[in-house]
Amino acid sequence: MKLKIAIQKSGRLHEDSIKLLKECGIDINNGVNKLKTEASNFPLEVFFLRDDDIPQYIEDGVADIGIVGENVVLEKQKQVNIVEKLGFGKCRLSMAVEKAMDYTSVKDLHNKRIATSYPVIVEDFLKQNGITAEIHEISGSVEIAPGIGLADAICDLVSSGSTLFMNGLKEVETVLKSEAVLAACHNLQPAQQQLLDKLVFRIQAVKKAKNTKYILLNAPNNKLNEIIGLLPGMKSPTVLPLAQEGWSSVHSVLNENDFWDIIESLKAAGAQGILVVPIEKMVI
Repeated sequence: MKLKIAIQKSGRLHEDSIKLLKECGIDINNGVNKLKTEASNFPLEVFFLRDDDIPQYIEDGVADIGIVGENVVLEKQKQVNIVEKLGFGKCRLSMAVEKAMDYTSVKDLHNKRIATSYPVIVEDFLKQNGITAEIHEISGSVEIAPGIGLADAICDLVSSGSTLFMNGLKEVETVLKSEAVLAACHNLQPAQQQLLDKLVFRIQAVKKAKNTKYILLNAPNNKLNEIIGLLPGMKSPTVLPLAQEGWSSVHSVLNENDFWDIIESLKAAGAQGILVVPIEKMVI
């Protein structure tokens, strides 16, 4: 039995999805214009589909799982389970208005016309905030809607905000923060669930490694306790004696977010020869 996965045929999530599978040790031949392929070393069949269609294929059982934007899952409202957030394809769905508009709060959207490709999410947002507005659903070029008189505001995906700026708009409300997710069919067979569990195990190992660094340093023994106290590690640092008397080698793992503060503290405490190495996989 094979696990069938749907990923984006082209677009912002395609390359990162392929990269993630390869980092999980899954060898995929994704030739140009291929709509289906199989992994050579894992029971996985890959479908290349339109992003918006993936939740429907999962609900119908054509695909067992899929990598898709969380925003698409919420908009399409299909019966799928979000199994794992993947950490790439991060963006936000935001409200934007013309720069000249005097905007002070979400209440300023009351009775306005809002153009969007995400009417379901926008309607939920307006209801949560007690706002009545007219939603215009359009499939593309949402950012030009205010300029041509179609709408007073838009709700669209934003990454850097440069597209809004170029069209004379300003971002005023974040409706949803989104990223790529692994979604799955509700009624997987036991054998399919076992394969999914194996895949998720690999994905989590890859994700964990990206957020950590392996650190090696030399420490004078009279400062060893102080230096060890600065290193959280997974359990506790590894300490090995050096050939030079009075010195030890200390090995540990640091979280990316704490990295620079801890490195500076280690240096101040007397650590020398600090080496920092990326981690490819981390199994805990």
